[in-house]
This record gives sequence, structure tokens and C-alpha cells, in this order.
Amino acid sequence: MILKIQIFSLLYSFIYGIIFYVLLEVNQKFLYEGKIVYRIIISFLFVIFISLLYFLILIKINNGILHLYFFLTMFTGYLLSFVIYKKLIVKKNKV
Repeated sequence: MILKIQIFSLLYSFIYGIIFYVLLEVNQKFLYEGKIVYRIIISFLFVIFISLLYFLILIKINNGILHLYFFLTMFTGYLLSFVIYKKLIVKKNKV
């Protein structure tokens, strides 16, 4: 794979990790309301949608080639968002 495509794929994975965290927080807000059947259905559809969206855009970028470091980069973006969000919540609660 060309280096330019790999770098673009890594950036996409990192940004997608951040977006994944935000969407997961929004989804979690909706899951606390409603019946258990709706929670299961919404969770299942959410996971399918997020996975499909990641792979479809990756197909456009690099023909859908998956590497372990793409997932590690996505996880890094997720963790960075998690840490920043928790620090903002802690600061907000202290004020």
C-alpha cells in the first residue's frame, strides 16, 4: 500500500475513534430510556451501523484493506476522547 494512503487511513481511523466515542455517548443517553427490548435492538443496530460505516469509508480510501494498526489508531482516538471528556466533566462538576 502506498504511504500516502496508509497515512490517510491512519488519520481516518483516529478521527473515526473520536467520532465513535461521541456517538457512543449519545447512544448511551438514549439507552437509559425505554424498555429492555428497545435497548437490545438499538445497541445491535448501532454496532452494525458503526462497523459498516467504518468499513464502507475504508473501502473508498484503500479498497477495504484492514490492518491491526488501523484498529489501534482508532482505539487511540477513542481513548484520547475519553480522557478529554472525563477531564471536562470533572472540571465542570468542580465549578
